[in-house]
Amino acid sequence: MAVNLPSEFRKFAKLTEQLHQILCNSKLSLAELQSSDHFTEDQLSALRLSTEDEQAVHDIIDKHPCIVVFGQTCATKAAIVNTLFEKKILPLVEEQPDYSWRMIRFKYGKQTSLSLTLPNSFEVLNENEAFDTEWTVIPKEEVELKGALRHDPYVASAIVDITLNSSLLIGGNQVIVAPHLVPNLDITQVYDKCQEGILPIVFYGINDELLPHADLSDLLDLRACLLDIPVLFIKTKKHNVTTNGVVNINPGVTNSNHYLGSQSAPTTPVDTSPRPTNRTGRVRSPFFKPKEKKSQTTPRIYTTSQNGLGLSQQLHNIGFLRTTSTLQSRLRTNINNSATSRLLDDLKNTGGIIMFVKNTLQLYLIKSTTAMQNMHMQSMNMFITTAFDMAREIQITPKRIDYARQQEEELYKKLLEIASQKQEEIKHLISETISKMKESLLVEAECYQFVGIQIPKKGEVRNPKEIKRCQQQIQELVLNRVNAAVVEKLIGSVDYLRESFVGTLTRCLENLEQADSERESSASMALRQILNAAYQVEVTARTSSSFIRVIWERMKEIVKTMPWKNPPKVDADWRKKVALEMISSLSESKLAKSMTSQFRSRLQHSHDAFSASLKQLELRHSGRLEKKEEQRMKVRKVHAPKLARLALDSTSLRDTVLFGVPQLGREIGRGQYGVVYSCESWGGYSPCAVKSVVPPDDKHWNDLALEFHYTRSIPEHDRVVALRGSVVDHNYGGGYSPAVLLLMDRMQRDLHAAIKGNLDFPSRLQVACDVVEGLRYLHSLGLVHRDVKLKNVLLDKKNRGKITDLGFCKPEAMMSGSIVGTPIHMAPELFSGKYDNSVDVYAFGILLWYVCAGHVKLPIAFEQCHNKDHLWSSVKKGVRPEKLPVFGDKSWSLMSSCWAGEKDKRPLLGEVQDRLIVIHNHAVEIENTTTKRNDTM
Repeated sequence: MAVNLPSEFRKFAKLTEQLHQILCNSKLSLAELQSSDHFTEDQLSALRLSTEDEQAVHDIIDKHPCIVVFGQTCATKAAIVNTLFEKKILPLVEEQPDYSWRMIRFKYGKQTSLSLTLPNSFEVLNENEAFDTEWTVIPKEEVELKGALRHDPYVASAIVDITLNSSLLIGGNQVIVAPHLVPNLDITQVYDKCQEGILPIVFYGINDELLPHADLSDLLDLRACLLDIPVLFIKTKKHNVTTNGVVNINPGVTNSNHYLGSQSAPTTPVDTSPRPTNRTGRVRSPFFKPKEKKSQTTPRIYTTSQNGLGLSQQLHNIGFLRTTSTLQSRLRTNINNSATSRLLDDLKNTGGIIMFVKNTLQLYLIKSTTAMQNMHMQSMNMFITTAFDMAREIQITPKRIDYARQQEEELYKKLLEIASQKQEEIKHLISETISKMKESLLVEAECYQFVGIQIPKKGEVRNPKEIKRCQQQIQELVLNRVNAAVVEKLIGSVDYLRESFVGTLTRCLENLEQADSERESSASMALRQILNAAYQVEVTARTSSSFIRVIWERMKEIVKTMPWKNPPKVDADWRKKVALEMISSLSESKLAKSMTSQFRSRLQHSHDAFSASLKQLELRHSGRLEKKEEQRMKVRKVHAPKLARLALDSTSLRDTVLFGVPQLGREIGRGQYGVVYSCESWGGYSPCAVKSVVPPDDKHWNDLALEFHYTRSIPEHDRVVALRGSVVDHNYGGGYSPAVLLLMDRMQRDLHAAIKGNLDFPSRLQVACDVVEGLRYLHSLGLVHRDVKLKNVLLDKKNRGKITDLGFCKPEAMMSGSIVGTPIHMAPELFSGKYDNSVDVYAFGILLWYVCAGHVKLPIAFEQCHNKDHLWSSVKKGVRPEKLPVFGDKSWSLMSSCWAGEKDKRPLLGEVQDRLIVIHNHAVEIENTTTKRNDTM
């Protein structure tokens, strides 16, 4: 065991170093993001580990593994420790019910030594012989507590520190033996004392066929302290130990039957209250004299008398062992089951001990690496979302400004047309309104009550000023009523403009204002105010009296020059007469001309102000968008690649912990950036293909990391080869150049090999349909493949196609405009650096040419090109593959439209799929007809 356990600890230490490096790099990246000022604090908070996760990661990095040995008796603990070190190091004491031990801690040292220390590390002076003489077995006087010493808190809390030159302890690893029957220490206090500053791997020694009630009660409390940490229960039978106290070790033997789970044995509930359970009649607890338990928190404990089955059932009933069905369910869902406690039926089963230690160390690593992986994946998703938002804003803001300009211009022209060309209609509108209101106005004037003027009972008003004021009030009454009615009708004639122009224009300006939130008072706010003043208020007079007031003032100017004779008596007839003269004096033509003139003047003024403000806003947005594009480029080229590499590291580390490094089989393929090997099984998938890539520099590392992220983020789809996992092999090439191993499902062959192997035409068309379906799926996720070609289409056993090799696949917002792909499949716009997902449609058109041609030879036009530059130049000039005699008109039309030089003329993939299905169905019909004809001949 000493040969095997140290190797597990070394592996753990090596993986911990990688985790430490990932954490350091993650913190550096986060610091760069904070200093870049590209993200809000809310966005950055999503890139930080939670307090719990960060503590778990630091525990792995800062602490060392330690095997903590609990047990029913001191003898069981000694047997376990002696087995771990493969020699008798602890004395085998008699199983006395009140035998008490101190806490014992084993550490690494070149020389064997023993010291007695307090928890605060101050050494306790002791005159015992073990401090000055050599020994092989620790004298039991140094570890036992007798008589009055047991009740001295100072002495009882001392720890026996032992240094051993053992490979098991190299690297900071420890073995701790829990104190036994120390007064005033219950099991939770014992565990807290033992687990300080370590990563606990908990063993529990059992020497009885059934656990007594007191021991079960202690284990319940221990389980509450452990949370998700598993426990290895070991039955230390007497016949398993030699006279020297050392188990005969056979590390190569692992008997899986010694791992016992829940058994379906008959059970009987029993009371859990403390009572005598051993032969001496005393209550026995391996840790303390039991305190009174709270009945409401103590679950029912079951026992049975069926030998080992009863012990297993007991541990299952108190929550340690899981049922077989539960374990199988966890395995089916790919959840690591290392958190499951185990029962080892034989101390000789050292293989079982090693496996438990390995699984417990995995548990710690999986929790930390999963937390790091989730953080990195969340960061990458945030980067992609941010890049999409930036790209969308960069594209849509100029369009919004243009839209605002066009809408305002159209609104201005429409209103100007109403003011200039419909003056006659306004005149008729005024005349009609006055005519309809005349009778009601006269009646209202007759009954009018003057405001602020005392009229005598006989109606005689002798003061000329008072008579003039009466005239003015009657005039104002008439003008107010006429004005309101005319404006109401005028508003109704242009009311349809409110939503179609004013509403949409207002919303557009609000969006521009939100985008331009850098200043407290933005130009778009001023524009919106101008819009309200120039159009919305003027057209919707219900919300403002400005327009009514203007018309009112103009009406008063018109009637000022009217001659009035002071009536001798201010009565109803006089009021009616004044109102009638007022109505008769109104000139519809002058009033209409005045209204349209002032309306046109206000329109021109508001239009000029709007245009000037919009130009100012456009200049401000132009500078802001340039800055936004710089930020987007930095996110895409600096921050995202770094985080992608960290995501690759953390995910690969987790996959390595869970499933190990895959065993490479024969080479099954070779490409520009790596070699593909077969692999029988890995991570529960079989068979697999392993793409091995050795990135020569940081750029290739980042590219590979981005490929990994985008590929692994794609939800599983029948037409896309799934990436199952990744492993970074640091031992590759002697450790000088780590290799990234990408694990994926193994397929039968690629489309290039299938065409060379004379795959029939209908089957080739079916594969083409599969490719279109896969591309449509990628595009629906915002991804562009950018390298569609024969060798990147794999076929399964049924000759159905799947897209693979997403090395150049990226979201549109993350594309930097780089020239990538295979030359003959590259669309002309790729050379300009400005392109979108239509480049995949172009590449599919070339692929369809090969599918329909039935061979893999270059088209004549491309074969005549001397080099890659000559080929690209020819493509940009419009050179395309030639039409072959085997092509049908529909096939040729489809591929020709796909490789159109202008991307806007290429069909959408949905249209391509529909047309291709028709071609495929026709080919199947011809094939079936030919087969029937041959059968009848």
